[in-house]
Amino acid sequence: MIKRVTILLSLLLLGFVFLHMVVNYVPRTSLNPIAEHYVTAGPEELGAANIVTAVLVTYRGLDTLGEVAVLFISAAGVGLLLRRRVGTAEEEEGPHRRASSELVRTAVQFLLPLIFVLGIYVFINGHLTPGGGFQGGAVLASGIMLLLLADPDTSLNHGTVRLLESFSGFGYVVVGVVGLVLAGGFLDNRFLDLGTFGELFSAGAMPIIYILIGLKVGTELSAVLERMKD
Repeated sequence: MIKRVTILLSLLLLGFVFLHMVVNYVPRTSLNPIAEHYVTAGPEELGAANIVTAVLVTYRGLDTLGEVAVLFISAAGVGLLLRRRVGTAEEEEGPHRRASSELVRTAVQFLLPLIFVLGIYVFINGHLTPGGGFQGGAVLASGIMLLLLADPDTSLNHGTVRLLESFSGFGYVVVGVVGLVLAGGFLDNRFLDLGTFGELFSAGAMPIIYILIGLKVGTELSAVLERMKD
C-alpha cells in the first residue's frame, strides 16, 4: 500500500512539474548572447561555413574531448566484457567456415568502397557541410559492419586498428595543445591560416581535427562491432 501511494505521489509531482513548464512556456524571440556571438562572429573568427560543427570542435572543444574519451571508455569496456580465449573460440566454431548469402557478399564488393569514400568525405568537409568527425566515423564503421555481415569470420587487423586509434587520439590532443600555445585556447584552429571562406582548405586546423576525430570514432566503433559479431 505504501509503495503504491509513493508511486502515485511521484507521478502527481512529475505531472505538476511538466504542467508548470507547459503553462509558463514562453518561446524565445531572439538568441541568447552566446548563441548570437556564435552565429554572427563565428564564420569570421573561425573561417568555417558550418557554424554548428565549428562550435562543437572549437568553441566547446573540451566537451568534444570528453565525448571522445567516453567513446574510448565504452569501446574498452566492450572489449573487456566480450573478450574470449582463442582456444575456446576455435573449439566452439570448429573447422567449418560460416557463410552468408551471395547477395550480401556481392553488395559488399560494390558498396564498401562507396561507404568508405562517403565517410571520408563527411569528416573532411565537416567545416563546410553538415557532418563532421563523429558522423564520418560512424559511416566508416557501418562499412565494417556490412563486411562482418557478409563474412562473419572476417577479423580486423588489430595492429592497424590500434595504430590508427592511438595516432588519431594522440594527434587530436597534440593539435589541441598547439592551439592552446599558439592561438587563443585548446583546439583553437587559428594557429593555421584560415584560408578562403567556403573552400576545402580553409578554417585553419579544423579539417585536420575532423580527420583525427573521424579516424578515432571509426576505429573504435569498428572494434566494438567486431567484438559483438559473435
